Amino acid sequence: MGKYSVAIVGATGAVGTKMKEMLENSSLPIESIKFLASKRSAGKEISFKGVTYLIEELVNDSFEGVDIALFSAGGSISKQYANEAVRRGCVVIDNTSAFRMEKDIPLVVPEVNSEALKNHQGIIANPNCSTIQMMVALEPIRQAYGLDRIIVSTYQAVSGAGMSAINELKTQTSQMLAGETKVEANILPCSGDEKHYPLAFNALPQIDVFSEDDYTNEEWKMVNETKKIMEDDTIKVSATCVRIPVMTGHSESVYIEIKTDQVTPDDIKNILSQSEGIILEDEPKEQIYPQALTSVDKKEVFVGRVRRDLDVTTGFHLWVVSDNLLKGAAWNSVQIAERLHAMSLVRVNN
Repeated sequence: MGKYSVAIVGATGAVGTKMKEMLENSSLPIESIKFLASKRSAGKEISFKGVTYLIEELVNDSFEGVDIALFSAGGSISKQYANEAVRRGCVVIDNTSAFRMEKDIPLVVPEVNSEALKNHQGIIANPNCSTIQMMVALEPIRQAYGLDRIIVSTYQAVSGAGMSAINELKTQTSQMLAGETKVEANILPCSGDEKHYPLAFNALPQIDVFSEDDYTNEEWKMVNETKKIMEDDTIKVSATCVRIPVMTGHSESVYIEIKTDQVTPDDIKNILSQSEGIILEDEPKEQIYPQALTSVDKKEVFVGRVRRDLDVTTGFHLWVVSDNLLKGAAWNSVQIAERLHAMSLVRVNN
């Protein structure tokens, strides 16, 4: 099965940086690596396992001899270059929304549906960060008891909007703490929409632009991606996505209705505690529950506050937290690469 030539597209971004860190400690056998970015970043130095590399400008020929490419440079870049990479014999793991809902492209969370990798034709899509952590938490419950309905409210960190949004939040916070009356807001809630509002000391119930039925694109992503990953168009899913002034770590309040009667919260906790990629933190009397701050730099999905709904006997509430830059993006992508290797699904260029 050999070792691989790997490339990171968008190597200087928030997720690209985390991809590099995850690969440094990955079980994936790497023979060579290259870091690709825009022309303005080309020539800058980057370190990997103690060796200094030069960042290269992304062009079509960048993928000659590359076996696996991790993309995280925006949907337009993925659409421009992913198929070029595949034509050169490269397997693309894409962290944007460019290909997620295409019928013939697997949308993969390794703990949930690794088998879908067998059907890849060169491109594999990484789901939305909020979808990933919810799928990890819910799949063991679905396997045990069935799943009829999901209602999720997210509390998403600003790092999910990129480095510019992180910097804007820092500036806004400083301005407000200094008592300034005019606060700069140029990016959030959505850089592509007309109005912008401060996030500092605020909560914005808009992530991405508004779409059909007054749901945002982010909310529709969670709905549609969940159904695709679970291969179940009948499951009822609804989402409300909110940006909050947290740097890293997405939190979710998830309400589910299962298909099995007489299930207790302890039954669900027992299943979660034994499931891959999950850490159960649920001791209310000791005030132990998942928090965004304590999820940072952790690969796992943290679940707590598991409790029965007061009115629906098959209804349960969960609190789900994960580092959106790791399990929600970089680590999930590297996990996919590791699974491709383990399943002998990488075409190695000779």
